[in-house]
Amino acid sequence: MRLHRLSITAFGPFGATQEVDFDALSSAGLFLLHGPTGAGKTSVLDAVCFALYGAVPGARQSPGASLRSDHAPVDLPTEVQLELTVGGRRLEVTRSPAQPRPKKRGDGFTMEKAQSRLRGYDPERGWHALSKSHQEIGEELTQLIGMSRDQFCQVVLLPQGDFARFLRSDAEARGKLLGRLFDTRRFAAVEERLAELRRGAEARVTAADERILALAQRIAQAAGPAGAEATPIAARPGEPGLAEAVLEWAAIARSTARERLGIAHRVVAWAEGRQREARHALDAVRELARLQQRYEETRLRSAALEERRPEHDRCQKELERARKADRVAPALELREEAERAYRAASDGLGRARALLSPELRDVGADRLAELERKFQQELYALDAARESEERSARIDGERVRLNREAQADDELIREADAWLADWDTTRAALKGRVDASQEAATRAEQLAGLLAPARRRLDAAGRRDALATDVQQAEERLTGAREQELDARKSWLDLRERRLRGIAAELAAGLVAGEPCTVCGSADHPIPASPGDGHVDRATEERALAAQQSAEEARARAEQQLGLVRERHAAAETEARGDDASASSTVAELGELVDRLTGEHAEAHRLAAATNPAREALTAAEREHTERLEQRQEAHGRMSARTAAREALDGEQARLEEQIAAARGESPSVAAHAERLTRRVARLADAAEAVRTEQDAAQRRKEADDRLSDAAFRAGFDTPEAAAATLLDAAAQRDLQHRIDTWQAEAAAVADRRAERDAREAAEQPAAQPSAAQGEFEAAEWLLREASSALAAADERCGELTRLSRQAADEVRRLGPVRQEYERIARLAGLAAGTSADNERKMRLEAYVLAARLEQVAAAATARLQRMSSGRYTLVHSDARTGGRRAGLGLHVVDAWTGSERDTATLSGGETFFASLALALGLADVVTEEAGGVRLDTLFIDEGFGSLDDQTLDEVLDVLDSLRERDRSVGIVSHVADLRRRIPVRLEVVKERQGSSVRHRLA
Repeated sequence: MRLHRLSITAFGPFGATQEVDFDALSSAGLFLLHGPTGAGKTSVLDAVCFALYGAVPGARQSPGASLRSDHAPVDLPTEVQLELTVGGRRLEVTRSPAQPRPKKRGDGFTMEKAQSRLRGYDPERGWHALSKSHQEIGEELTQLIGMSRDQFCQVVLLPQGDFARFLRSDAEARGKLLGRLFDTRRFAAVEERLAELRRGAEARVTAADERILALAQRIAQAAGPAGAEATPIAARPGEPGLAEAVLEWAAIARSTARERLGIAHRVVAWAEGRQREARHALDAVRELARLQQRYEETRLRSAALEERRPEHDRCQKELERARKADRVAPALELREEAERAYRAASDGLGRARALLSPELRDVGADRLAELERKFQQELYALDAARESEERSARIDGERVRLNREAQADDELIREADAWLADWDTTRAALKGRVDASQEAATRAEQLAGLLAPARRRLDAAGRRDALATDVQQAEERLTGAREQELDARKSWLDLRERRLRGIAAELAAGLVAGEPCTVCGSADHPIPASPGDGHVDRATEERALAAQQSAEEARARAEQQLGLVRERHAAAETEARGDDASASSTVAELGELVDRLTGEHAEAHRLAAATNPAREALTAAEREHTERLEQRQEAHGRMSARTAAREALDGEQARLEEQIAAARGESPSVAAHAERLTRRVARLADAAEAVRTEQDAAQRRKEADDRLSDAAFRAGFDTPEAAAATLLDAAAQRDLQHRIDTWQAEAAAVADRRAERDAREAAEQPAAQPSAAQGEFEAAEWLLREASSALAAADERCGELTRLSRQAADEVRRLGPVRQEYERIARLAGLAAGTSADNERKMRLEAYVLAARLEQVAAAATARLQRMSSGRYTLVHSDARTGGRRAGLGLHVVDAWTGSERDTATLSGGETFFASLALALGLADVVTEEAGGVRLDTLFIDEGFGSLDDQTLDEVLDVLDSLRERDRSVGIVSHVADLRRRIPVRLEVVKERQGSSVRHRLA
């Protein structure tokens, strides 16, 4: 990574824009960044860190601190721009922090969001934008540099004070710094993961033990008294012997329960025998009591039967007389029916006579029939008069119809006159509609010609925007393919170099005893080379070469695909511009144009579509004009015809009225007179018929009386009334027969029961005592239930204990693999956490990894420390324990003059400086290698040179001067005056009242 140019605006102590030309400063390889205290030397390094990572080094990134310069004008925004080369790419990154700016409207300030921009340089295209996203820019730069911000601040900016504290700090503080630089979070995550797995496995073991203890408690509940006799379980969840103790305790409980089950079986057998004996005795006593009770019931039923005998005889006699009266029943019914018919006929005759006039109420049927015929003849004579009256009514209807038609014609004439008065205006409006529709049709054709090209431009603009994204994605894929190609090439070259270093071992593998070596020609091979650690064979190198070639092909395909996408994007851009090649319209603008043309075309098409309807409306109006003229003329003709018809109807109705008046008499109309005669004829006919019906009913009643008297005499009754009084209906006769049958059945049943011998013998014995026998049986039954319950409980207890013991055994078997896994994980977690007895130095896994890194750093730092100290001091890593703390991160210095090894905290001030400088440079080398070997062409060393004497300072500068190898530049940040004489190329930071500024001092 090489810095080229830095632009600082309103940042830190710099109130205006300051430019730093690193290319000019780096030309000599070693340059000095100096200035008075507080001028802003460190702020230049902060600006570099802010441009790359969006934040200043952690020690100066205090909460609430602002990066904006207090010297800057309010309208000058804070901005840092850095131009650099990293990963073979020339980039320019520009960042602005969140800062207040004056409001565009009104007074006061508003907060401006932080902004970032990244540009890349291409020899063909020049500078071009890559991204404006904070996240994308940060990820891109971090990936190219290969270091985090903390690593960059330690490796590139080399703060000497931090490393001096590192030399004097304890193992815990060193671990924090090294962990931040080498990102050993994955090893700490492994420790945490193992601890989490151990806690999980321990929780599973504890849960399984708790389930086993829960089963033990259920076994104790199921065992009942047997469980109380066993020794309680003393083990707790998680203890190794818990499972075996539970199984042993369950076996004891099962054995005790089986013994109690055998005792319960014997008790049940004894209780069943006693219950059977009590049951037999109770059955015998109950049978004796039943027979005695049956004999007593028979005696009582016989006495009650004799008491009901008189009633039985009475019912039998009454039933016989009722059956004789049944022979008179038909005559009685006929007499009653004749009586009812006579009463009905008499009532009908009374109602018919009441409707007649008083002088006709007592006349006979013949006189009534004669009057009926007379009035019927008068009714026939009124038919002609009724027809005249109906014709007169029809004439009234025709006159009403003529009046209604006259009103309709008058309304038609008035409406036609009103419509014809507006005819000229209506005809002109319809012709105007036709003309407007024809003009809209012409406008629609013109808009259709403009709409199709606009839609094609809109589609092309959509494709252009989509292809822009494809171009960006293709560029990103090309960048990734190039990086993969570089990684694959680097891996292949690394493997090739490693193979070449170990080629002697590969050649030695082909040596044969007695045959000459292909390299030296000797037939003796006393010490053939052997493969070392990490030896690379030919197949591995060929695979790496194939991977590099595959990555190169992928990069070529990505370049080809990018070219195709760019061509399609250019074609879409040309089509989207259309005829106007000077400006490129957006999709939104073209969409608005298409929408506007579409709306105008739809409106014109809608108006043009009304051409035919407008023409049809004009034709229909002209046709209606002709029709209304004809209708008005026809209405005038009908009015003349109606006048003549009305005069003829008036003459005909006058003649008919004379005939109707003569025929209706005193009635209001002929129809009313005919209706009155019709009612009189009907009343006379009804009265004559009622007289004849009443006479016939009287004759039938007399005949029924004669037949009833004859039937009563033949049945043995003195009078018909006596037979009617004795008559019973079917229900009463069935009731009498039921009483008789019931008494006879009871008499037969009593006779059968009195003949039973066992009941008589039981009655002769003493009275039975079933309650006492019942008490004995219930006591035996209770004993049997208690014994059976005890047996069922004992059997259920044995079954439950067997089932629970089986479950406990299953849980113990399932616990075995879980406990083994827990023990294995616990050993690994203890080893990684440094708490295991197998970890002799009590080192955590993360500390172990950091110790290996510290050992590498000490080895890299020693190469420069020996040169700075003239071969006196050597840094070594120590994993010895100090006090009660854990081992792993000790750092000692070996003094070659005394041969002693001591802690780095005992170094003097000057010794601490070049030791910390050597440590910083060694750490930079190791971190750079850890980050993937990214070349660092620009380094900065901050302060500490004032504590050195002249000789030591010369040695330190010689070491720093050696860092310029392979075109590397080193910047020293110091205010020591002697350095300005020794280093001719300088960047001076001048402190002024309006803010600091920078000045280049080039040799």
